[in-house]
Amino acid sequence: MADEPHPLQRPGARRPYVLFLPGLLCDAGLWRHQVTALQPHADCVVADLTRDGTMAAMASRAMEGLPSRFAVVGLSMGGYVAFELLRQAPHRVARLCLMDTSARPDSPVQARRRRALMLLVARGGRFRGVTEGLLPTLLHPDHLADAALFQDIAGMADRVGKAAYLRQQAAILCRPDSRPDLPGIAAPTLVLAGEADAMTPPALAAEIAAGIPDAALHLVPGAEHLPPLEQPAAVSATLVDWLVHGTLPKPGRPDRS
Repeated sequence: MADEPHPLQRPGARRPYVLFLPGLLCDAGLWRHQVTALQPHADCVVADLTRDGTMAAMASRAMEGLPSRFAVVGLSMGGYVAFELLRQAPHRVARLCLMDTSARPDSPVQARRRRALMLLVARGGRFRGVTEGLLPTLLHPDHLADAALFQDIAGMADRVGKAAYLRQQAAILCRPDSRPDLPGIAAPTLVLAGEADAMTPPALAAEIAAGIPDAALHLVPGAEHLPPLEQPAAVSATLVDWLVHGTLPKPGRPDRS
């Protein structure tokens, strides 16, 4: 990872700026613990990824009004947007954190499944957001009985709604393969994943970390696809260390904390 002075370690430097990118059917609620932890050190904003139907448009809108340089933190779909943002404006990304995401496009099987879901919802099927039946694909077994956590996740999906869900799925379906872009990413990068993530397994996180020069890989025990909500204290502490103190796991080695 290329050495880069930390904004808080330079006398008279401006506060760093952090752009958070939520996942599918998520909003600012996904990042509320991390925003609270970082607010003493940085200015934080959570992008609205509900209004556009392409990754290019999402990334462009997310950058509107931001300073010339900022850190980016993206989870799942937010990671896809982060890759697109890097294609549009790589010089603006000071630091990068990719969580529970993939650099790959949908496989043919995944694409067929996604199209079928979109068609069902578009034809008037009831939009149920996130149901209890979906929780095993999102949450570690230790959290499946956490009623408050389920309400947080279901509430985000309800706020995003049917129309935005279809736009997001269309954008995900048409996303490009980002693997060829990985070697050209120059921003200091942390790749983080829930150790038990079945939706975007740690092998995909390892692939990203191996492709980005000097990237660090960090696995979160007791978490599946939503570490910011499943293990908020651990994820928040990791992000504060990454942004403020510049301490990261050693490149090329998965760190578990």
